[in-house]
Amino acid sequence: MNYYVRYFDEETLVASMDEVIDFLSNIDDIDMTPDLIQELNDYANSDVFFPKRYKVRSRVYFIIIKTEAATMQDFKDKKALRPVAHKPVDDILNEELEGWYEATLSFKRVVMNHNGKCEYRDTDFSVRCKAKSPMDCYERILEHLRTRVDSRSQFPSAKGKNYHYKFLGLAK
Repeated sequence: MNYYVRYFDEETLVASMDEVIDFLSNIDDIDMTPDLIQELNDYANSDVFFPKRYKVRSRVYFIIIKTEAATMQDFKDKKALRPVAHKPVDDILNEELEGWYEATLSFKRVVMNHNGKCEYRDTDFSVRCKAKSPMDCYERILEHLRTRVDSRSQFPSAKGKNYHYKFLGLAK
């Protein structure tokens, strides 16, 4: 695994996090604090392959990208792109795994304001429930909320960013 690092016109492709830190340490604008070094190491050790940007000051960042490119030219020519093998969201949500889930749903709830008019208010609802799959958990949440909030409230899709869940363990 190599790392591409760029700060304005200065860029490099290096093979280790030590080389990344050396490169960034030689740039006067960047203050290499222990927290920044830890963040960089956390990024290097993670499974994340998305580019990561770090703030230097207001509206000024440097970027780091994990790559399998062997040379800068290979990186520029995009010869070492990782194939993205994502499981479809529908498959993940419908995967049968019966047990306990912890889930949060962010939705637009209709509430009465102090003037007696209705308005939408962002609302987070968190729950721990027993379900057969992440989708079953989502459907149980909707079933519960629809009987307790105004029918004009707006619920997000289970596929979107406003539904989060974590499998806690098998049901006993």
